[in-house]
Amino acid sequence: MINNRSLLIVGGLAAVAWLASNSLYVIDETERAVKLRFGEVIEENIQPGLHFKIPITQTIRKFDTRVLTLDTDASRYLTLEQKAVIVDSYVKWQVINPTRYYEATAGDEMQAVRLIQPRVDESLRNEFGRLNLQQIISEKRDELMTGPTQDLDELMREELGVAILDIRVKRIDLPEDVSSAVYDRMRSEREREAREWRAQGQEESERIRANADRRRQVLLAQANERSQTLRGEGDAEAAAIFSDAYGKDEEFFSFWRSLEGYRSSFRGDGNMLVLDPSSDFFQYLKSPTPQSGQ
Repeated sequence: MINNRSLLIVGGLAAVAWLASNSLYVIDETERAVKLRFGEVIEENIQPGLHFKIPITQTIRKFDTRVLTLDTDASRYLTLEQKAVIVDSYVKWQVINPTRYYEATAGDEMQAVRLIQPRVDESLRNEFGRLNLQQIISEKRDELMTGPTQDLDELMREELGVAILDIRVKRIDLPEDVSSAVYDRMRSEREREAREWRAQGQEESERIRANADRRRQVLLAQANERSQTLRGEGDAEAAAIFSDAYGKDEEFFSFWRSLEGYRSSFRGDGNMLVLDPSSDFFQYLKSPTPQSGQ
């Protein structure tokens, strides 16, 4: 009797444990889920936390809602002028509608990738096909992918229940024949720009030099005018001083002028001056005539 009761207790506990394990489930913060009954969705977008389901008849499908990366293979696209470019890109995508995602892919991530990849390829092919090679090279890659990202995001939300967050171009290569042509054209453009800058620099240099020469002439003229004015004022002041000095003592002034004449005459070595001793030139060198009785 006791053994039967123990078996019933153990069986009851096992039944309760089985019922609990198959009735309760947990959704993580990085997941969303849908509840199915015989394959039909009966509850959408189940949020993180502890939830309850009916065993056997109801099942749960969980989906990772973190941002996922689809690294596509390098593809060859034609530009507006029918020149080939080789583009290596990747896509950031995320599940945002678990129900739509389950209906489109049965919850298979690889199936989702197989559906997204050709859409990305088509979008990039259309984008590069409307641009010429110069625009592709010169434009920023982030701006280049803005249009395709928005268009593809709108389409994938409706078809697969996923958001296309970003399409990034890792690398754009040119075939060898196209690379040579682009290089030659870019070199020609840079040489032309260099010639234009050189010509502008030469013109600016000549203008600066002309302005400097003109200012130099003006400054020299002003300085010469100033020097002539100062020299004239100095000469006038000197003449006034000499005139005033001469008026105060005419005999001393005559003596001073004679000394200056002597100095000028005998400035060098071996100079000789032949003059009449009775001339005025020697008047201040003559000794006074001795008077009788002295």
